[in-house]
Amino acid sequence: QNIVIGGAAGAFPPMIGWAVATGGIAPESVLMFLLIFVWTPPHFWALALFRNDDYRRAGVPMLPVTAGDRVTRNHILAYSLVLAPIAIAPAFTTIGGPVYLAGAIVLDALLLIGAVRLWRRDPDAASRDRFLAEKRFFGLSIVYLFLLFALLLAEAALGAAGLTPAGWPALV
Repeated sequence: QNIVIGGAAGAFPPMIGWAVATGGIAPESVLMFLLIFVWTPPHFWALALFRNDDYRRAGVPMLPVTAGDRVTRNHILAYSLVLAPIAIAPAFTTIGGPVYLAGAIVLDALLLIGAVRLWRRDPDAASRDRFLAEKRFFGLSIVYLFLLFALLLAEAALGAAGLTPAGWPALV
């Protein structure tokens, strides 16, 4: 669980930046924090799965070392399921919009498919096949977070250009 606890440190920058820029905390900054915070464990646990031998030899208590492969894959799937609605929520705030919503839905589908594939993979598969599945999910998670934030930037650009649909339901 070192990744869960340490994940907060990596998730605070959007909240800090928001507070500096606006003078306060808002639901949008909390959602950006949650997005990174909940994304961090499945991302790093996928890395830990395919680098498990390195962590074991170094004595680093990553989840695959302390609880095993199956428990780690269960956690990756569970966190990915929690992450999906968090990733969609910004669409309904002042920083989101229909472009972000459409992109987040597609990215969530890809992430969940990847998490299910990783969860379902044969534990007795050849180490090369296991390594590739774990590495693919790790790579997907990097692209996933990058594109979600790129979509937020696209929504900001659309808003600045006056191209945001009138009446978009910003619920927050």
